[in-house]
Amino acid sequence: MRRTALAALCLAAAATAGLTGCQPDGTKADSKPKGPFAGLSGGEIADRAVKATTGATSLRMKGDVPDDEDGGNIRIDMALDKKGECAGTLGMGGQGKADLVKTGDTIYMKYDEAFLRAQSKGESKADTDGVVEMLAGKWTKMAATGSDAKDIAGFCDLDSVLAGAADVNSDATRGKTTTVDGTEAIILHEKDGKDRYTLYVATQGKPYLLRVDSSSPKDPGTLTFGDYDKPVPATKPKGTILDLDKLGS
Repeated sequence: MRRTALAALCLAAAATAGLTGCQPDGTKADSKPKGPFAGLSGGEIADRAVKATTGATSLRMKGDVPDDEDGGNIRIDMALDKKGECAGTLGMGGQGKADLVKTGDTIYMKYDEAFLRAQSKGESKADTDGVVEMLAGKWTKMAATGSDAKDIAGFCDLDSVLAGAADVNSDATRGKTTTVDGTEAIILHEKDGKDRYTLYVATQGKPYLLRVDSSSPKDPGTLTFGDYDKPVPATKPKGTILDLDKLGS
């Protein structure tokens, strides 16, 4: 199977929602492309986009992706880098959100009440109320090396999120140019059977991936990418922080 430029999205989203199946079906690119990237096929542009994206030291990833566990959506707004630092929020399909910061070997999270109650389904009212009273709106911390934190720590590491995306060979087709958050981009189209994917690649500067749309019936969603090579605002929260590792010991 061929690797495609969409592998970057798939791997990024898979850390949270398990998007898979991102493969082209062999459609050929335009024979005489004009304008931005003149002389390059859609597949060649896609390959350059993945090379640029995986070469970035940091980026911000934002959008909605499916949650395989409950059939809802996860809203992501996260900046992360190759040092394993990250900062942002995770929303659970209208059921609250959690703020997340990882810096050094420590993960900090702050949950709102709706998030805690949604994650406590099946628990008794008394237990759920106790968790909400103890944690809602308060910063917590835990070691990034702990068993409960490894998945989160992996998601915060840009190298891990985009691992394996460098070896690409895409048959994307070129589309028109447009803008994504004020940046000019060329649209590329890929498909895998009934699934359709639309990629937006920056036409100026480095050919970064700016956005990927999936209209797959199984894995619909959109992710945008930006703030390439900018410092991640991952700083230890101020004030009182509840140590979850001590509570669990």
